[in-house]
Amino acid sequence: MEEPRIRKDIMAQMLTNSGTNLLAESQERPVMLVFLRHFGCMFCREALSDISKRKGTIEEMGTKIVFVHMSDNETAEKFFKKYKLSNSTHISDPDCKYYAEFGLTKGNFTQLFGLRSWMRGFQTAIVKQHGMAPPIGDGFQMPGVFVIQDGEIQEAFIHKLSSDRPDYEKLVRNCCTIP
Repeated sequence: MEEPRIRKDIMAQMLTNSGTNLLAESQERPVMLVFLRHFGCMFCREALSDISKRKGTIEEMGTKIVFVHMSDNETAEKFFKKYKLSNSTHISDPDCKYYAEFGLTKGNFTQLFGLRSWMRGFQTAIVKQHGMAPPIGDGFQMPGVFVIQDGEIQEAFIHKLSSDRPDYEKLVRNCCTIP
């Protein structure tokens, strides 16, 4: 599947909680841009846990992690803190404008509630104790992960199911030239 091409002016509009923009961040070093599902979603919580465990390795590879979420920054920072991701760089997108610009769509019934998602959901929410809650954002929005360098997408993982679990380290490994 061909990665979407994103206009650089869109990346320049994507302001982080620290006031920088995505384009500038990607010109300093590669960025792993993680579009999250809503914070009530067990798979979003699992993603935060997975990234928290791999953050050191990803950063050692020279890549900065930037999250995109659908809530206000204060709510997001509470979730990041819970998953030991305090001081994370993130972009608030409550209208899902940037999700759409990156080609991330609304999920259909099978993508969100199909058998595979239900089985993984039980494992994730109950067994692994990530829990779940009412949506904080658009409950139909699908997630995705993009590795961007110099304003160009180098790698992408676009979820086919809400329960898909990317290999975050593999996405950044060997895809970017580190200055």
